[in-house]
Amino acid sequence: MTVVFSNSKAAVWNAIQVALQQAGFVVAEVTALDKVQGSYRQVTSTTAVKQDLIISAYKPNGGLEDRFNRTGATADSAWDFVQTHLKQLPAVKVTKGDFPELLNIVERDPRRIYDRMASWFIRHGTMVPISTPEFLAELPARFRETDGMVFLPEQLVEYERARSRIPQVKQAELFVSDERSAIDWLTSFLLKRPSTRSEIHPEYIPQIGSAKRKGEIIPELAQLLEDNFIQYDGTGEVPSQIHAYLSSNHKDQRNLDKSDPALIAKATDRWYVPDPNKAQDLEKKREKALLKEFETYKAFTGRKIKESRLEVLRAGFRAAWAARDYQTITNIANKLPDETLQEDEKLLTLYDLALTRTEDGI
Repeated sequence: MTVVFSNSKAAVWNAIQVALQQAGFVVAEVTALDKVQGSYRQVTSTTAVKQDLIISAYKPNGGLEDRFNRTGATADSAWDFVQTHLKQLPAVKVTKGDFPELLNIVERDPRRIYDRMASWFIRHGTMVPISTPEFLAELPARFRETDGMVFLPEQLVEYERARSRIPQVKQAELFVSDERSAIDWLTSFLLKRPSTRSEIHPEYIPQIGSAKRKGEIIPELAQLLEDNFIQYDGTGEVPSQIHAYLSSNHKDQRNLDKSDPALIAKATDRWYVPDPNKAQDLEKKREKALLKEFETYKAFTGRKIKESRLEVLRAGFRAAWAARDYQTITNIANKLPDETLQEDEKLLTLYDLALTRTEDGI
C-alpha cells in the first residue's frame, strides 16, 4: 500500500504510522513526492510543507506469519522478519539530473531495521526476542553491510553494480533533534574523522539548533562520548579506525606501525566508534544507566514532566512492556506533554498498546 499526504506536524505523521502498524502493515520506505506544481497553499504560504510524503508499506507474506504462529517469539523468528523485511526495501535509489548520486537508503540502517523488527513483535503482543546489542553484533554475520546499509546477498550485487557506475553516495542529512540523532551524528562524524573532544566540540555544537525537540534534554557532549564511544588512551596499539584516518590524512603518519611512538602520540585522546563486540558492552552499560534514570520519572509526583530525555523514556517503556507493567507506561505517559508522546512513534506505539491492555484488564 502507498499513502501520500502532506502535513508539517510530527504528531500526524506518527498517528498514520501507528495506524498502519495496527492494521498489520510494516513501513518499508518514506520518500518525497515532487508534484512540480504545488497546491494553492503550498505556493502562497511560506510555512506550508512544499512536498508531499509517500509512505510505502506492506503486509508480510511468504509464510512469515505462519512460521511465527508455530514457533512464537524466538531469535530465529526475529531474523526471519529481517529476511522478509529486507526483500521489501529498494536495493538502489539514484538522484535525477546530469550528475546522479546514489542515495543512502535510511530504512536499511541497522538501527532502523531493529526498530521495525521490535515494533512487529510488540504489535503481536510478545516480547522482543533479541536485544539491541545482540542484534547489532550478529547482523553483519547474517547479512551484508556496506556504506552503512544492510542488504541481502543478491541485493548487494545489484547495489555494487550501481556503485561501480555511480561512485558518489549521497548521505542522508542528519539533524540533531534529540539524543538518538545526536549519537547518530557523532557516529557519522567519528567514522570519517576520529577526533579529540576539543576537535569535535566546534563541529557538534552548531548542529543543535532549531531542530531540537521542545522539552527534550540532550546530554552534554562529554556524556554522549563517554556512554557511546571509546577514547584511545595511548595504551597498546593504535586502533585500526584511528590508524586508517591518520595514515590517510597526515603525511607524517603514513606507513607507520600501529605501535610507533609518533603514531601513538598523534592518536592519543581521540574518540572512535567501537567495534561490534565492545559496542555490545557499551550498549548494556548505557541501557542500565537509562533505566536507573527512568526510576526518577516513576518517582515524579508533580503534574507534568516538562523536560525529559527521550532515550530514557524509550528504554523505560520497553522495560515496562517486557515486564507487562502496562500501568507504569500509562502513568508516565499521562505526565508527559502531549507533543513528547505524540511526536515519537516508539513511545506512542507502546502507550497505545499498554492503554488497550490496561482497559482490557490484561
